[in-house]
Amino acid sequence: MIGSGAVPLTERLRRRRKELKLTLKDVAEKSGLSFSFISQIERGQTMPSLTSLVALSRALDSSINLFLDQPAGDSAETRHNKRVPYAIGPNSATYERLSTKFPGSVLSSALITEPPGRRTEPMRHEGEEFIFMVEGALTVEVEGTVYVLEQGDSLHFASTRTHTTWNHTDRIAVMLHTCTMEYFGDEAQATA
Repeated sequence: MIGSGAVPLTERLRRRRKELKLTLKDVAEKSGLSFSFISQIERGQTMPSLTSLVALSRALDSSINLFLDQPAGDSAETRHNKRVPYAIGPNSATYERLSTKFPGSVLSSALITEPPGRRTEPMRHEGEEFIFMVEGALTVEVEGTVYVLEQGDSLHFASTRTHTTWNHTDRIAVMLHTCTMEYFGDEAQATA
């Protein structure tokens, strides 16, 4: 089985796709992401966001933990000086896990730091999302409606609507992101 670690994410995704005998088109249809975007990921030309990596993991009948090591949500509290930041790849957003899991919980929450100029791919998935800008500014487009969020602003929307974010500034942007999509791989750990 393919594991995380020394093998680059792009190669792990490609190996899993081929192991399942799926084409890029198959994965695009199952994940809701574009064929060209998935091809760019496999060629190392771009890195997916955390939610897109979850969609890819599901399309590849795998836990996100197969592709990304994330901190466990073992405690109901997190301390600012003890959270471990992690990233999917170089020049991608960094994440700090804020939420935990317990029977009946449905929220996943992270502090996300977006580098200047970073734009996420258009996506849609189950659930709902809430964004609160902690620092900097971010452009969020939800099905053609553009919102420019600055420090202290928030946005709440159905994740089933196509959406993308873009740090349109030359400074980092930090947001509190909470959604009902499970993106930490806790479900797989609970059933293991």
